[in-house]
Amino acid sequence: MNIENTQVQMRKGILEFCILHIISRGEVYASDMLDELTTARIMVVEGTLYPLLTRLRKAGLVDYKWVESNSGPPRKYYTLTDEGKTFLGRLDRTWLELADSTEKIIANKNSKQKS
Repeated sequence: MNIENTQVQMRKGILEFCILHIISRGEVYASDMLDELTTARIMVVEGTLYPLLTRLRKAGLVDYKWVESNSGPPRKYYTLTDEGKTFLGRLDRTWLELADSTEKIIANKNSKQKS
């Protein structure tokens, strides 16, 4: 089995969650999201990010506004809607439950190996 494929799927599974968290901190430009995701080693390319942002907007979770730029065309800055904030709060609870459950499984595996 190819480990890289599994790692990519794991990252894809948390991509939407991470994007919503980045946007929750305030107005953010897509390029800045890409930079933060790359720094965090959640590899993503524009071809993945923009369709996801469009889907989140159609779902009513994010919105955007155009801001004039001093160095080129206007930029699109994203923000969370009230519905997006509620949705992210629910995802936060789900994340904590999953992280806790996963940690229990890993800890249980490690304790059995010591026996």
